[in-house]
This record gives sequence, structure tokens and C-alpha cells, in this order.
Amino acid sequence: MKYIYGRNPVIEMLKAEKVDKLYIQQGNREGSIKKIFGMAKSAGVLITEVNKNKLDEYANSSNHQGVVALVSDFEYSNIEEMQNLEIEKILILDKIEDPHNFGAIARSAEAFGFNGIVIPKHNSAYVNDVVYKTSAGAIERLKVAIVVNLTQTIEKLKENGYWIYGTDLQGEKYSSVNLQGKIALIIGNEGKGMSQGLKKHVDEMLTIPMVGSINSLNASCAASVLMAEVLRQDEASKL
Repeated sequence: MKYIYGRNPVIEMLKAEKVDKLYIQQGNREGSIKKIFGMAKSAGVLITEVNKNKLDEYANSSNHQGVVALVSDFEYSNIEEMQNLEIEKILILDKIEDPHNFGAIARSAEAFGFNGIVIPKHNSAYVNDVVYKTSAGAIERLKVAIVVNLTQTIEKLKENGYWIYGTDLQGEKYSSVNLQGKIALIIGNEGKGMSQGLKKHVDEMLTIPMVGSINSLNASCAASVLMAEVLRQDEASKL
């Protein structure tokens, strides 16, 4: 992670979709700052207003022109590359907004053999310093693709032989479903679960039976349980 400062450099980073967080000087919304604010808001970038001293600290300079961006050095992939690399196990994160959850999911994904992660462009955590730390660096060993439209991406995966599984309380018991082969597993938003629109495009919905008074798991915990079952089935098929 690194800080980029100055209005034109920040605008270019926003165009390249490399900005994870944007810091703007308090009370400064004039000229190109207004444009930068609008670009960041449209892209779903977290915007924080801070005082000039804080910007001086981030930029290690007073010549920041009222704006500093936290930029990820992470190199994103795309669906085509995942398919060319014959990645058979893919996670689709449906608006996972907490980078701690993203990082925990990425750590489990690497452990259980899911080598590709797909996230939407909007309303989603990107790979940042929190994701790096929470994943214990596992994110660097995964391919992560940012897509504009999850529905279109799911249909493209289906055309290329992937079975798509969603997660829902009303689904089939996860351990009774054949999860071998090329699959994409959708993990829903922390609070709202899977988007209703995506549910129409899955091959089957999965659920994790529970007996406690709390009838749902944290997104990263649920993802780990399901990915562990996929690995178990793959290992069992080799015996």
C-alpha cells in the first residue's frame, strides 16, 4: 500500500480504479476537488475528510493540494485469466463490504483450494492493507477479479462449464450436494445475504444446518464451512 497525493495523480489513480481510500482536506470542495469527490463517490471509494496536518503526515509533504489517496499495489486479474489458468474453484463475494471479512475469506480460500475470487466493482471491499493483514498474506497467492456485473459474470462462468452455488437458509443441506468439478460459490453480504437478483441465476442453493439459537454465521465462517466441504469431497473422490 502507498499514498499518492496531488489532484492530477489522484484523478489518474481513480480512473485506473486503484484507489482504496480517499482523504480530502476538511472544507475543501472547490475546483477539481469537487470532481475528485464525485469520481470517488461514483466508484464506491471510502472518502474521509481530515485536517491539513493529517494530510501532511500521509503525504510526508505539504504539497498535496488538499487530497491524498491510499493506493493498492495489488494486481487484479479477470475472469478470462482465471479460466485460462484452469482455476476450478472460484468464490464470488456478493457485496462483502468489511475488509476483515474479505481477508478472512481469502485466507480460508487459499487453504481450501479456491484460487479465484470475484468481487463487484461497487459496494465491495477491495484488496487493501486490512485484507493483506487479515489474510496473513494469502491474498497474494489468489487471483482476484473486479467485475461490473455479477449476473453477467455468473452466466459467462456457466457457459464455460461452472456450476453456480448460492447460500441461503432455505437451500439444500450443503453436505448432501455434489460439489465436485468446476464450481463457483457465492457468499452473500454480511447483513443482507445474497442479492435476490443473483438467486435467479444459481444452479442450487446451499444451507448449513444449525441447532443453536443464532441461525446464521458470519460470512467468513460460512464460507470456510462450505469450502472445507468442497475440499473434503474432492479428497474423498481420490480414494
